[in-house]
Amino acid sequence: MTYRVCFVCTGNICRSPMAEVVFRARVAEAGLDGPVEVDSAGTGGWHEGDGADPRTVAVLEENGYATGHTARQFQPSWFSRLDLVIALDSGHLGALRRLAPTEEDARKVRLLRSYDPAAGNDLDVPDPYYGGADGFGECLEMVEAASTGLLAAVRADVEGRAA
Repeated sequence: MTYRVCFVCTGNICRSPMAEVVFRARVAEAGLDGPVEVDSAGTGGWHEGDGADPRTVAVLEENGYATGHTARQFQPSWFSRLDLVIALDSGHLGALRRLAPTEEDARKVRLLRSYDPAAGNDLDVPDPYYGGADGFGECLEMVEAASTGLLAAVRADVEGRAA
């Protein structure tokens, strides 16, 4: 049975595609790329059909990640097929929980940085879109740090289903 994770930010061109690429790499390294599917979307459709922001692509490639992405908007109907919806900031968290058709679906929505014990109470991944390249590097650091804990949680869920 496939375990599905979707990362969500605002326009699906900066943070969520970055998280998707990083987490997909972690999943593959862990040998879970068979049972785990990873994708991303935005709360809005402004960039639907566009590729990732060139600064996102650059920071990913500079750090050895494969890229390739087409932006899309998150749809409430997706909740039924997703196991985990990962919001990149508290605004996305609230928007996604409001979109959730059921309480059970709303419980599937979590903040990415909640999986990083070093994050403390600062659980938002800031939007780097209006800033310079440094913001994209900082975003990548936050995504990578949280991916370790997220992978552990997903592995536990996948193994729990198999048991």
